[in-house]
Formats: sequence, structure tokens, C-alpha cells
Amino acid sequence: MIHRPQRVPRCRTRTVDLVLAVALLACAVPGSMLTIPGRELEVPWWPGVLISGLASLALLWRRTLPRATVVVTLCCAMVVAGLGYVVTVLVIGPLMVALYALALRSERTTANLFTAAGIILLVATGLVSGPHGEPLVLKLLGPVFWLLLPTSLGTSTRLRAAYLEAVRARAEHAERTREQEARHRVTEERMRIARDLHDVVAHHLVLANLQAGTVVRLMRSRPEEAERIAAELAGTTQSAVRELKATVGLLRHADDSETMSGPAPGLARLAELAASFEPAGLTVTVSTEGRPQPLSAGTDLTAYRIVQEALTNVTKHAGTGFAEVRLSYAHDRLGITVTDQGGAAPAPSPGTGGGYGVIGMRERALSAGGRLRAGHRPEGGFEVVTELPLLPRSPTHNQNALA
Repeated sequence: MIHRPQRVPRCRTRTVDLVLAVALLACAVPGSMLTIPGRELEVPWWPGVLISGLASLALLWRRTLPRATVVVTLCCAMVVAGLGYVVTVLVIGPLMVALYALALRSERTTANLFTAAGIILLVATGLVSGPHGEPLVLKLLGPVFWLLLPTSLGTSTRLRAAYLEAVRARAEHAERTREQEARHRVTEERMRIARDLHDVVAHHLVLANLQAGTVVRLMRSRPEEAERIAAELAGTTQSAVRELKATVGLLRHADDSETMSGPAPGLARLAELAASFEPAGLTVTVSTEGRPQPLSAGTDLTAYRIVQEALTNVTKHAGTGFAEVRLSYAHDRLGITVTDQGGAAPAPSPGTGGGYGVIGMRERALSAGGRLRAGHRPEGGFEVVTELPLLPRSPTHNQNALA
């Protein structure tokens, strides 16, 4: 029972080959009796049947030994032609089947070479030893046509099968490429959300930590000020919860009932962002150079997050109470510069992330098609410089500018 499924295809193939051999042998009987009109058969019919039977038997190996099969069937066909039989499709059928099998399993050059050799040998044998009185046109054109036909069919079948296989391979490659592209996009989206979570958590936790420390210090000496800062601490935590909910909401499916609580932050909220650092003891000034121009949603969010992360790093490491944010609008670029007046920033401890904030800012800038540079200034302090692309100007805007 276990081996039966494996034997069924082979048995069917053998059955088909035997049926084909018997059919060709049956065709050889009338083929060996054909004569030129008005002439009697010059040779007995049974040698032609016997030789055709040998050629038909050789077809059993046409799948595994196609070249040897062609040689054997060609020799049989030449013997039939040399004995004086009329060369028709009935007597050279085994050679035609062998040439078809060869063209189906070999390159075009090989099939054409065997076919040309068969035509030359068969025509030459017919001209030398063929039946007397047979028209010369039949001796020349008959073998040429009957041998070229199976070769052409076999070659076209093989090429079509190769074409279908190539189409299937391209479809599988395209499917794998789509899957890889989808996984790549999922990975990029996860990295983007991870950067958002890092920025939101780092920003609000730093502010909350500084505000809580200030409340503890002022609780006895200045209770009114401590109460005010405690109220601002509550606002900081509420803002953190809102932004975390909005960021984590991106992980939900589109058909979920809950959606983002508000629009994504951008440079329009830069003043609000700068004011949020005041309870932590950091005064932020914002200046703009050039005419403000529209940004895409992604670039606007990227600019906001870079400024947020840069100011958070100032609060954690710079040891200064002042920072400056400068926006410079050019014809196709937006420059963002965040500087502080503090001394050299202390190296972060291993528990603080080891400088992943700068890496995250640089990844954000690159993802938006821009670039970022961060480092110490010669006159002291730290500087983060970013360039981001602006939206392309409309034709109307360009015409007005030229006018």
C-alpha cells in the first residue's frame, strides 16, 4: 500500500509507451504494403514490419535516452528506405516520435542537428536504393516535411513549457518580494512608533521628575509655589497620558472603535512645547528666519519630535537654564537649530540609554529625507542642527515669485 502511489505514474507511463509502440507497429503493416500507383510491391511486406517493430520497441527508452533512440529509429528508417519501401509517415513514425521526444528534452541546436542529419541520410538512402519509378519530388520533400514537423512541435512545446515555468517563477518571486516589502514596512513602522514612545516617555518623565523634585524642596519654605508646581505636574502627567494613548492607538486596527484623541503634534505647538519646560527650570526661546512654509504631516511631526528630544536632552544633561530654538526657512529646506549655553554635557550613565536620543533624532531626519548633525560648540554648550525638505511649491506660487 505504501509503494502503490509511487508506482502508479510509472505504470501509466509504461502503458502509454506500450500502446504507442503497438499503434506504430500496426501502422507499419499497411505502410510496408504501399507501392507506386501502377507498380507491384518489389519486396515482401514482413521485413518492413519487423524493422518498424524494432524501431517501435526502441521508443520505450525515448524518455531516458532520447539521442540513442533517435539513432536507432533513424537506422531502422534507413534500412526500410534501402530495402525499397516507399518512405511515408506510416513506416518512419517511430523516427518522428523519437525526434519529438528529443526536441522536447534537448536544446534547439541538438534537435536541429539530429533532424538535419536524419533528413540527409534518409534522403540519400532513398535516392540510392529507393523504389524505382518514385517521383524525385516525393523522395526529397517527403522526408524533409515529415522529420521537420515533429522537431518543430517538440521545440515549440518545450519553449512554451519554459515560458510558463518562467512566468510561475516570476510570480513566486514577486510574491516573496511583496512579503519581504510588507515585513520591511512593518519593521519601519514599529521603529517609528518606538521612537515616538521614546520621545514621549523621555520628555514627560524628565519634566515630571524635575517638577516633583522642585515640589519636595519648596514644600516647607514656599508652599504656595510648591502647590502651583504640583498642579503643573498633574498637567504634565495628563499630557503624557494623552500622547501615549495617541501613539499606542496607532497599533490598533483601522476598524477599532477607538481612534486617536487629537491631531499629531507639529511645529504649530512649538510654543506650547517650549512653555512645558519652564516648570523644569529651562527657558526656551524660539525664533524664525524666513517666511514660514507648509510642511507635510510626516515632516511636521519629525521636526516637532526632534526639537522635543533635543530640549529633553538639554534638560537632562546640559546643566543650564537657557536654550534656543531657531527655525530657518529656505526655498526648499527647513533648518532647525537647537542650542544651549551650558558646558560640556556629562556622559550619560548606562541606565540612561547611552546616547540613543541622538541616534533616534538622526533616524527621524533620515526617514523624512533630511539630515542631522549634533555635537559640542567651540564656544561652549551643545548644538543640534537639522535640515528637512519642504513641500514642493505649486506652479501658482512659483509664477508669483517670478513676477
